[in-house]
Amino acid sequence: MHRFLMISASAVALAATSATGVLAEPVTFGTNWLAQAEHGGYYQAVADGTYEACGLEVTIMQGGPQVSGRPLLLAGKIDFYMGGNMQQAFDAVTQDIPLRVVAASFQKEPQVVMSHPGEGLDTWEDLPKAEQYIIGDEGAQSFLLWMATEYGFDVSKRVPYTFNAAPFIANKKSIQQGYVTSEPYAIEKEGGFVPNQFLLADYGYDTYSTTIETMQETIDKRPEVVQCFVDGSAKGWYTYLYGDNTAANEMIKKDNPDITDEQIAFSIAQMKKFGIVDSGDTEKLGIGAMTDERVQSFYDKMVKAKVLPEGIDIKKSYTLDFVNKGVGLDLKK
Repeated sequence: MHRFLMISASAVALAATSATGVLAEPVTFGTNWLAQAEHGGYYQAVADGTYEACGLEVTIMQGGPQVSGRPLLLAGKIDFYMGGNMQQAFDAVTQDIPLRVVAASFQKEPQVVMSHPGEGLDTWEDLPKAEQYIIGDEGAQSFLLWMATEYGFDVSKRVPYTFNAAPFIANKKSIQQGYVTSEPYAIEKEGGFVPNQFLLADYGYDTYSTTIETMQETIDKRPEVVQCFVDGSAKGWYTYLYGDNTAANEMIKKDNPDITDEQIAFSIAQMKKFGIVDSGDTEKLGIGAMTDERVQSFYDKMVKAKVLPEGIDIKKSYTLDFVNKGVGLDLKK
């Protein structure tokens, strides 16, 4: 599982000139974890020259347990950052940080709740009666509060998730958080069974995820760079999911030697199965799509669950200027 890997981050760079022969502009994109299939579209756009074709020399700086990428973005040390979901962008508004989400690479938050099959916890409606909810601190302060507000989950049943699957495997009456692309794979390997998987996005937790963040100054001074990076990332994701992703996966494994081909294949299959990257609005607007309605819907739910305060000017957290243009739809097979 990607969160268990403990290796140093490394960077990947491409040639210094674009396909047109014009000197390419150097750009650094920081991811928020170690290289994995969930970053595949960005690696694909580097590997196949998509970023280069529109004039960017992109370096991917992978994150990890000892790398804090967002402060580097705020300090101007990197140009783009891979955000988690919209909650962080809303928080930036409350702190008067001029950070903007310019695209949403994931239409669905990959967060799932898992249960043991055949133990009376086989439907979403069954889950609140589980003996314990194994959920990390961040989840306890966000999606668990939403689950309690919307579906009656009992927050007193929560026990900390320490990224160790053993407690969940041992207690058949428990439920556990996880990423649909990661934890179910580990449970199957370690526990010898396929857990029930309930994607929170399919039950109303409608935040965008794996966002592309940049600073307002970059938008103001280099809008063509932002557009190129957003478009290139969308095309990269289409090719990674539906085309030949061999070169991108080799780059991922070079940055993260602990990841396996089997794990990568599992993650790609899950992203397709659950529509993590390509579903809903992307079918007409293209990968990276965002709408005002979706952003407002998630914010309203977070206010209702008392995760966020009322009155945040959420329009300051994102812009639709660079998305919804149908870029890359011709690449889908």
